[in-house]
Amino acid sequence: MSRTQPGYLDAAATAPLRPEARAAMTAVWDEGQANASSVHAAGARARATVEHARAQIAAALGARPAELVFTSGGTEANALALTGLALARPRGRHLIVSAIEHSSVLESARFLERVFGFELTVLPVDDRGRVSLAAVDAALREDTTLLSIGLANGEIGTVQSLTDIAAAAHARGALVHSDAVQAAATLPVSFSDRGLAASEVAGQPAPWPGAAVDALTIASHKFGGPQGVGALLVRTRFPLEPLLHGGGQERGLRSGTENVAGIAGFGAAVTAAHEQIGRSALALMRSRDALIAAVTAGVPGASLSGDPVERLPGHASFTIAGVSGESLLVALDAAGLAVSSGSACAAGRSDPSPTLLALGVSPELAQSALRFTLPNEIPHELIDRVVEVLRAEVARAQAPRLARYGSAPR
Repeated sequence: MSRTQPGYLDAAATAPLRPEARAAMTAVWDEGQANASSVHAAGARARATVEHARAQIAAALGARPAELVFTSGGTEANALALTGLALARPRGRHLIVSAIEHSSVLESARFLERVFGFELTVLPVDDRGRVSLAAVDAALREDTTLLSIGLANGEIGTVQSLTDIAAAAHARGALVHSDAVQAAATLPVSFSDRGLAASEVAGQPAPWPGAAVDALTIASHKFGGPQGVGALLVRTRFPLEPLLHGGGQERGLRSGTENVAGIAGFGAAVTAAHEQIGRSALALMRSRDALIAAVTAGVPGASLSGDPVERLPGHASFTIAGVSGESLLVALDAAGLAVSSGSACAAGRSDPSPTLLALGVSPELAQSALRFTLPNEIPHELIDRVVEVLRAEVARAQAPRLARYGSAPR
């Protein structure tokens, strides 16, 4: 049974709430809210709930509970990784990120550059959004302290191969962080010491021995947990400068009263997602490939963005020449189909996607971007409806031109 309305195709922005997460949160509220730092019985129950969720998430992701720091979401976890690791480590003041990182990574790196005098290298990507090992090798220096490359891009769906990239960075003494917010919910990602394993279902080798990253970001609402909760997984052997000071929660690495109910839902969602991740990925791939084939064949001017093979299982993103993305979104929404033009974190911005521009897409074409991210397998009838709406909107957009210049050439 679907956990959402059939027309909801924006899981990369927020996945539908899983019933397991809802039940875990309701249990916390039914018991009565308490502070997990309090020493009385109610506080002890709250603490036990937090630690149970920590153990659940750690087990699912091949980590140790002590390696997991709860945050308010992926943005804070990314900021904590970059700022916390860079400021706590005296090795050097050179950072490396890719041009298509989430804004929370890019802006954290620019903050370190602007305020603390770090040097920043922004790696280019190819027209599919891939970071090359050659570019990484050329950028690494003896004073490189941290390299941050996202495991998968949320706008175009491309999954990076971090095997050689992480090994090259470690060989030069640099730490490696990966934003896995988009990847971890649909790919079998492991934080074990063996390495970061992102499955064969996205065309990646798994496991990746020797490619272990040192810090990894995840977010609850991508797994079908509540919004406003995330985590940074970080090796305990590395010092981490906290962003927030005061209460000393999370071993002093993230002060602030824990969101007990949200954390409980987070743990339940990750457990549920992990138990079915292989089957879910294959089902998502079937629908994803059917949607890609139908749109590229049936919608004039439609072109797939990102890597056609090494991409997230439920992710299909397009540009559609000759029509604005805004008009497409409005038409799809009117038809009961919820999709996105790209990262939901950039909502309200009218400028072209920096990610698409980094791929070499023209500003005009980048304005037509559409992103379909599937929460589960979808019926062919829904795919047909998507194509029908897109074809109609493209035809409507072309009508004034055809009226002026006559029929399109055959």
